[in-house]
Amino acid sequence: MIQFLLNQELRSEHALDPNLTVLNYLREHVGKSGTKEGCASGDCGACTVVVGELQTDDDGREHIRYRSLNSCLTFVSSLHGKQLISVEDLKHKGELHSVQKAMVECHGSQCGFCTPGFVMSLFALQKNSDAPDQAKAHEALAGNLCRCTGYRPILAAAEQSCCAKQPDQFDAREAETIARLKAIAPTSIGELNSGDKRCLVPLTVADLADLYDAYPQARLLAGGTDLALEVTQFHRTLPVMIYVGNVAEMKRIEHFEDRIEIGAATTLSDCYEALNAEYPDFGELLHRFASLQIRNQGTLGGNIGNASPIGDSPPLLIALGAQIVLCKGETRRTLALEDYFIDYRVTARQESEFIEKIIVPRATAEQRFRAYKVSKRLDDDISAVCAAFNLRIENGVITDARVAFGGMAAIPKRAAQCEAVLLGQPFNNAVVERACTALGEDFTPLSDFRASKEYRLLSAQNLLRKYFIELQTPHIETRVTAYV
Repeated sequence: MIQFLLNQELRSEHALDPNLTVLNYLREHVGKSGTKEGCASGDCGACTVVVGELQTDDDGREHIRYRSLNSCLTFVSSLHGKQLISVEDLKHKGELHSVQKAMVECHGSQCGFCTPGFVMSLFALQKNSDAPDQAKAHEALAGNLCRCTGYRPILAAAEQSCCAKQPDQFDAREAETIARLKAIAPTSIGELNSGDKRCLVPLTVADLADLYDAYPQARLLAGGTDLALEVTQFHRTLPVMIYVGNVAEMKRIEHFEDRIEIGAATTLSDCYEALNAEYPDFGELLHRFASLQIRNQGTLGGNIGNASPIGDSPPLLIALGAQIVLCKGETRRTLALEDYFIDYRVTARQESEFIEKIIVPRATAEQRFRAYKVSKRLDDDISAVCAAFNLRIENGVITDARVAFGGMAAIPKRAAQCEAVLLGQPFNNAVVERACTALGEDFTPLSDFRASKEYRLLSAQNLLRKYFIELQTPHIETRVTAYV
């Protein structure tokens, strides 16, 4: 059984189909049809809902953290122990919520189909910021598409509702909601079981290891932003899933003198602060990774584990010399991330083995790390080419070189020939040009609808040139902002 709050109503579910999304649960099982399906792939934001989780700050203060999610990509099992808020829950005692009033007064709705998603994104923005600036408003709404009203009145609604916000019913009930969430906090393995399909929800790494050993055919579910597409887009059935999002040990970020250890189930939103503080280019790329709704769900371990050749984080992590800790039963092994990827969607992971954590080295003064993403849109788009350069330069000489790319091969991959040309050489234009030529020996990219093979190779070479120019003249940096 799993338990969660539907606004303030306790829901206990056991026999539901584990392949059921939150979107369809709301619409088909509880009659809340305000949440809309636009794309069923997390691109449009019409299905946005907000999920509340109990969080304890470093000072011991308990509060509820509200986050916007795409309900079309969220399986019901991930709600275990949380609070689900949909657009119907905002109206209180016959009065519209302040974010709804702002949308009305600022004329932010026309056909109305996308409006519930915008309202829920604004609600999350209001809850998470006292006086959001324009950049935060753009970030909060970047995952919501409107095809008829335009965005100026919606941004005006964001300013009106967030800059002079008033306490609402959720603030008034916070203590009560905290108590109710504590009362339903999971204490044992949860499960949804419809007879022929099941999803198990472990709470510890040990439980996860035991379950995965018992069900090696199970699909591991973290954020679900990739896995859920198999259900929503390809109409496949997932007979057995194991949801890892309630394993607290795999959601920790720990800082050590020489490294940062990030649990594999840590969301990309939670990774941001740690990675941005150490490597600003990593932070910039996370902003462009996907919409806020996706970053609130997607995990760093999931982005690695799905072994996509165009996943944005692996090239950066490879260039930084990151490692992963793989767990199977009581056995753990540490593997360089670059050795995890073997071939297209083929990895070094053994049966019943899972990624427990990612180890990222701390930055040093000698490092020159930069990352670049080439895509057709600035926000919410997949890379055509993703490049990461990490050179150690001492007294003008390159003493270490790590160059990695995504989108250039069947796997995220280091550019060995390029690195060999750079290593031990002065960092000058002539050496860089030879290294650019060597990229043609490292990669034979494919053509697809994102870019041709010729474009990809030329882009990779030009990004290396861009890296060289920016290090010579840092005042003209335009990092992570390239387009096809």
